Amino acid sequence: MKQGTLVGSRLSVLALTLSLWLVVTVAQASQVDNVRIWAAPDHVRLVFDLSSPARANVFGLENPRRLVIDLEDTRLNADVTQLDLSGSAIGQLRTGVRDGNGLRVVLELEREIEPRHFTLEPNDQYGYRLVVDLEYPGESAVEDPIDPIEAMIREQEIIANRGRVEADGGATPTPDPSATLRQAQQQAQTHPRRDIIIAIDAGHGGEDPGAIGPSGTREKDVVMEIARHLQNLVNEAEGFRAVMIRDGDYYIGLRQRTRIAREQKADFFVSIHADAFTSPRPNGSSVYALSQRGATSETAQWLAASENRADLIGGVDGNLSLKDKDEVLRGVLLDLTMTATLNDSLSIGGQVLDQLGQVNRLHRSRVEQAGFMVLKSPDIPSLLIETGFISNPDEERRLRNASHQKGLARAMFDGLRDHFHRNPPPASLLAWQRDRNRSTGGNEYRIQPGDTLSEIAVRHGVPVAQIKQANELNGDVIRVGQVLRIPSS
Repeated sequence: MKQGTLVGSRLSVLALTLSLWLVVTVAQASQVDNVRIWAAPDHVRLVFDLSSPARANVFGLENPRRLVIDLEDTRLNADVTQLDLSGSAIGQLRTGVRDGNGLRVVLELEREIEPRHFTLEPNDQYGYRLVVDLEYPGESAVEDPIDPIEAMIREQEIIANRGRVEADGGATPTPDPSATLRQAQQQAQTHPRRDIIIAIDAGHGGEDPGAIGPSGTREKDVVMEIARHLQNLVNEAEGFRAVMIRDGDYYIGLRQRTRIAREQKADFFVSIHADAFTSPRPNGSSVYALSQRGATSETAQWLAASENRADLIGGVDGNLSLKDKDEVLRGVLLDLTMTATLNDSLSIGGQVLDQLGQVNRLHRSRVEQAGFMVLKSPDIPSLLIETGFISNPDEERRLRNASHQKGLARAMFDGLRDHFHRNPPPASLLAWQRDRNRSTGGNEYRIQPGDTLSEIAVRHGVPVAQIKQANELNGDVIRVGQVLRIPSS
């Protein structure tokens, strides 16, 4: 073989090898196939859909304010010019090639932000994803936060109730003359007549669509519609006010949902969902309260796990944390508070379940209990309501129906309204109306500091059991300001 021919052959092999290397390299490079944006009151979330995992570097620049997102060995295969940036901190989004084979995304910012980012593994709806959150320092997560004065009044009630629970769990505290004087001064002041605050949590949202029905109906859309109907009913009722945990199509972590409810001093928290199962046969509505010792059925346990796993989308590990609770709460006080709150939850849940049974078939005839993370607030009665099985074709159609959505919302509101009319918080408008209309020799009694059920029963000559039955009490824990119906002796 001639030397020239040999050299040419070697060059051909080298060229072929180089070509194959380039093909493999291109094949291994990740692609951004889509970019989605979710704007919330306190943050904006960008989600990059990736064909394969990609290493990201995110950093800020000043003058002008920008956020840079560098993706190694990544190409852009999506049209980002059509992204709706309205309602977000992003004024403009630019992209370019970095170091020959990388992707650079530059966000021109219109306000101060605190960025964080994380990656997600593929799930049933999406592949690999890079999530970039731009959080707004100092902003509230709700559109219309509670008035500071109303928040102060509600905080005073919470402190009073904690003191009452602590007294129930230990020795009678020594009377404080200054506290007695302050109480007398407070009683002499004008009644606050505050609204009862209902925190409404539409489950899932944004990057998390929840369950998807046979016809493609997304749980996050259905429960948002039901939540808005419930919001209207609450705000239209005298003495009530709704706080929406999420007021649009964006995601909020499970622990943050309860944290928002506590920040807004909610009297009640309801999380709305649409159930799903591997079989299309199950149907009907369910109501869940917190179980301190696990689920009351295997189905409830499985469902709690699937709902709780959604918090991974928020970039957290999903473990319950008490870091956002009052640090001075002792373990025994927390247990007692949880018991009182759970009793209220079960009471409201039973009434809501009765009302739901009038508009939809019930999957369970009693209030179930499971370890849902959104129910783990020690001082707010909370329920998770599965409005129906979106995995059932017939119920999927009904859940899309506006009339059925309104009926479900009405059932929820009627149940909680009945409870609060019987047990209004002491500083609320409903409590003021009840006190005003109550005759001097009536058959009702408002609980005062230091009262116990047994003392009240002796004072009125009525057995404790009858008082419990008349007021649907599941235990002996009572709250300062609570109004008890005293049955005839």
